[in-house]
Amino acid sequence: MSRIAILSVNHAKAPVAVRERVAFSPNRLTEELQKLNTIDGIEACVILSTCNRSEIYTVVNDDNAKEILSNYLAKTHDIPRAEVDPYLVYFETDDALSHICNVACGLDSLVLGEPQILGQLKDAYHAAKQAGTLNKKLEKLFQHAFSTAKKVRTDTQIGLSPVSIAYCAVKLSEKIFSDLSEQTVLLIGAGEMIELCAQHLNQKGVRNMIVANRTIENAKKIAEQYGAQSVSLKQFSSVIHQADIIISSTAASVPIIGKGLIESALKQRKHKPMFILDIAIPRDIEPEVGQLNDVYLYTIDDLEQVVSDNIGSREKEKVLAQEIIIKQSQVFNKWLSILPNEQLVQSYRSNANQIKEDAVEDALKRLKNGGDSEQIIKKLGDQLTNKILHTTFKNIKQTSHTDLDQCKGCIPNIKK
Repeated sequence: MSRIAILSVNHAKAPVAVRERVAFSPNRLTEELQKLNTIDGIEACVILSTCNRSEIYTVVNDDNAKEILSNYLAKTHDIPRAEVDPYLVYFETDDALSHICNVACGLDSLVLGEPQILGQLKDAYHAAKQAGTLNKKLEKLFQHAFSTAKKVRTDTQIGLSPVSIAYCAVKLSEKIFSDLSEQTVLLIGAGEMIELCAQHLNQKGVRNMIVANRTIENAKKIAEQYGAQSVSLKQFSSVIHQADIIISSTAASVPIIGKGLIESALKQRKHKPMFILDIAIPRDIEPEVGQLNDVYLYTIDDLEQVVSDNIGSREKEKVLAQEIIIKQSQVFNKWLSILPNEQLVQSYRSNANQIKEDAVEDALKRLKNGGDSEQIIKKLGDQLTNKILHTTFKNIKQTSHTDLDQCKGCIPNIKK
């Protein structure tokens, strides 16, 4: 019997050095979805890959699903199973349902209640839809998660205070520089995270911002909102020495900033300190950069303390959110329980349509051959009635009285 299963590598167990090894590149996502969907035992799949998690959402029909998914993840990223196994978390059926809802609502995020994960989950769903790797059950699961997240946002205040990864990044910057308004900030990337960082920095009075991105048009869209400078990634090495603060979040598959580049920048700055925050997965900045004097290098995992300091009121809202998830899950499980009935009805309808098509085709042939139209139509009606009801009558005769009572409502009371 098919069931929902999820394999996760997330921030709760896996450090950034592990998460970046199992991250899925956006430009290969369709290929990976279709490859996964061809594996025996996998009926449908969605892949979510963010800075804090790589997760595979599936409908499976194999009792060995955990092994199948674990082997796929390890083989795809060329990692020995022994190295990735300690960080794998597997969910099935009710646990899987609860997990996806917790993810969608931001309850499983590094920053409790952060809203960006819902958008990322929707992007993952649409990617799977375009790749053709959804089925009815997985489609319904994601729609359920989205509607549950909406209800949690509406009925609780979990997203009320401005706590997000971008917000925490700016708060961490304030721990290094007491007055951010006097600093020059280099933002690398042009995604939602960088846009949020620019917004928070602007609110803190930062006026000197540079936005660098591979596609300069995208950098300009953010820069123009805040009167910032925009450069391409090919140009950013010529301005990096101006930056007191660097926040990087790109989708690059390899680091874009190395130790040598920062050493050169420090010389030009006469060793004036630099604060660098790498919130990308895989990482944008080589870890060796952190060995340099006058450099404060942090990764997304270092935001945890800032998150703890700013989470406060969201914890009590988490309890309310989980109560909503439980109630909403009961609705989904009811749908799951009657899904076989729906599939039976579809099968019955398909068979009835085939009987109809065969009977109509036979009647049309006899009409073309000059048969009596009235007799042919009457015979067509008799054939349809007898063939469609034959198996039903046979099953009714063989059904116990108790079971038969449940079927009485299925027989329509036709009145002229």
